[in-house]
Amino acid sequence: MAVQQRRNSKTRKAKRRTHFKLDAPTLVKCTSCGEYKQPHHLCLACKAK
Repeated sequence: MAVQQRRNSKTRKAKRRTHFKLDAPTLVKCTSCGEYKQPHHLCLACKAK
């Protein structure tokens, strides 16, 4: 197991974490009802009917 030898600076930590961001999910309109849904997923509004 790797053991940290020196403390990382705030800048170094921030550089490493630049890619740790959340992306908003891609949404498309359902062709039958017009509700927004994820592509290649079942529309929840149509499923409830």
